[in-house]
Amino acid sequence: MGEERINIIEHIRSSYPELTTAEKKVADYILAKTVAVQFMSITQLAEECGVAEATVSRFCRTLDLKGFNAFKLELAKISAAAQNRPQQEHPVDSPAGRRQEIKRTAVEAVEQTVQLLTPQSVEQAVDILERASHVVCLGSGGSMILAQTFAHLFASVSPNFRAVSDSHSQLTALATMKEEDAVVLFSYSGATDEGLYLLELARSRKIPTILVTRFNKSPAAKLADIVLCCGSEEGPLHLGSIPAKIAQMTVMDILFQEYCARNRTECDENIHNVAAALSIRHV
Repeated sequence: MGEERINIIEHIRSSYPELTTAEKKVADYILAKTVAVQFMSITQLAEECGVAEATVSRFCRTLDLKGFNAFKLELAKISAAAQNRPQQEHPVDSPAGRRQEIKRTAVEAVEQTVQLLTPQSVEQAVDILERASHVVCLGSGGSMILAQTFAHLFASVSPNFRAVSDSHSQLTALATMKEEDAVVLFSYSGATDEGLYLLELARSRKIPTILVTRFNKSPAAKLADIVLCCGSEEGPLHLGSIPAKIAQMTVMDILFQEYCARNRTECDENIHNVAAALSIRHV
């Protein structure tokens, strides 16, 4: 027999008498809004409960879980089993229906992103990219693919952008960067250990940082100079979802278009030169 799955809701209820007063606030909120918590950052949940992030982390450890993300995963498992997730309220059971659902979530991801991005944050981000002598694009896991896409896109108009994928090389790059450089970090959750350490290191070296994330209230958002929020709700069981990637790519396209608009002559020249150089590879 396989290992029995923990029912995190029942675990919370059975552990409730042993919780501290602050932890009980977290438990009460989760029991009342189980589905919504799956799509929150640890910072958002702490604010909603009126407690410190450390209290949320301690609450998760009290339940024998390593951290908040592990806790959200257990919530998602229970919700999925009960068919209680928002996207399952109107199931699609045909190819045509699934295609329409894909279209709907993609369009929503773009629309939400456009609504979340403020003109000021976009302008400030492009200011940083324009001033930077070198721009290093970073991420971990699936977010690294987006960082590479960002660097590849901007490399068509400027030689100043590059992506660094290896975790050791990322630290090496930051350790040798200067204040006139810049860092672009992709982190949907804004709560990975790797991302936080990179931002802390960049801050200690006074390197300007741009964060692309879903949550403007997250541990990473507190460390970044500019926070650019993308749309699309991604649950713990949908890591690396296409709508989430579409949302983040919408952010990068908005930055790219603004960057090119400001530097039209130079960008047009570089795009034509790149196109000419690559033409030899096409039949």
